[in-house]
Amino acid sequence: MKKILAGLLGLAMLGSFTACASDAGNEPANTTAAAGGDTTTAAAAESKLPSEEGEITIKISWWGGDSRHEATQNAINAFMAKNPNIKVETNFGAWSGWEDAMSTSFYAGTAPDVNQVNWNWIENYSGDGSVFLDMNTVSEYFDLSTYSESALNQCVVADELQAIPVSMTGRIFYWNKSTFDKAGIDTPKSLADLMAAGETFKTKLGDDYYPLALGEYDRAILMVYYLESVYGKAWVENGKLNYTEEEIAKGLEFIESLEAAHVTPTIATILGDGAESLDKNPKWMDGKYAGIFEWDSSASKFGKALNEGQEFIVGDYFKDMGSYQGGFAKVSLAFAISENTKYPAECAMLLNFLLNEPEGTAIMASERGIPLSTAALETCKSQNLLNEMVAEANGKVLAWVDYPLDTQFENAALKGNPDGVYYDVFGGLSYDEYTPAEAAKILAEGVTEVLNG
Repeated sequence: MKKILAGLLGLAMLGSFTACASDAGNEPANTTAAAGGDTTTAAAAESKLPSEEGEITIKISWWGGDSRHEATQNAINAFMAKNPNIKVETNFGAWSGWEDAMSTSFYAGTAPDVNQVNWNWIENYSGDGSVFLDMNTVSEYFDLSTYSESALNQCVVADELQAIPVSMTGRIFYWNKSTFDKAGIDTPKSLADLMAAGETFKTKLGDDYYPLALGEYDRAILMVYYLESVYGKAWVENGKLNYTEEEIAKGLEFIESLEAAHVTPTIATILGDGAESLDKNPKWMDGKYAGIFEWDSSASKFGKALNEGQEFIVGDYFKDMGSYQGGFAKVSLAFAISENTKYPAECAMLLNFLLNEPEGTAIMASERGIPLSTAALETCKSQNLLNEMVAEANGKVLAWVDYPLDTQFENAALKGNPDGVYYDVFGGLSYDEYTPAEAAKILAEGVTEVLNG
């Protein structure tokens, strides 16, 4: 049934995309980005010119929570007021099922003109440069100089700058302090604190209360954080899985221990809540689920979803997880222009307004994380627009994590819901369909298959 629903959602979203209705370094970047950071010797790209049609329509898509939707719509409205000849149609929604629909539209050539994309989508869907436009061709309309060379190079594939990175992000703990206060304990500062909190919640608050809520993909990321902390090596290195099945099994046993200690509910319990995403889950809203392990660029929607009178705070990394500082940072998301758009210059103008210009960036603020654009960052700082919690979390992430994220970690074959390997492994483990050893074998084989192409 989950597969059928996911398929129907994908078709519905694809239809809306094709219809005509309706969240690095500091060195300055040159205006042309090329692979390997050699921006000074990059071949000049053919420049795109504005349309001569008069009034035109372009489409933009993104996923996120309600606060991101509101900010982006407001910024787009401001852009249209400034550019009355450009009408912008929008398509947005929650993450669930989003990549399935987008991948279909990328392959079919029917994607919107401008798309919010995950970092790995560039390699997965446009490895030859055929799906996303080289932003060097519209550098007259999008100011690349506000980005560091190293930041832009994160989005160079096939020697083309195929997207603009918005921010860097990593996962960190967040807590509903009010629920922990209700239980009579402090928010966890260590793994030992977290493990002890499970029994305290159960005894003092009841069986429906948990210190931490983790979906399948959350568990995959937390397991890697644990393994990197214990073993001191990246999950993937030089395109190869860097862990044995026995080591992975230890990580899966750790995840099992969280359920056993009443730290996190089972997958069956979370699915039984009937919410499309955790921030819309009533048990999160009313404080029964009192913690998350989430991207710093996405956490604001969880705080805003809480019922009135609850305090949402940034947590810390656990130093007793292991001898090393596990965890990773990545480009949180990016914006790409479709290669086949009729209006590349106007699309670049829209992105420049959203990501660089003072009016647009003041509206967008930190809804997609702390901006990598120096212009956007200056606007947000000067107007005190940065979400303090996002800034605090991002600072903690970038100061702590030691490991890179492999571009294939978020491959749809692994991350896709409900068919991805992560969902199979961590769902099966939670439902007692697999032992840790069996789940480790499936996970290792699935990751290796993706890495081998």
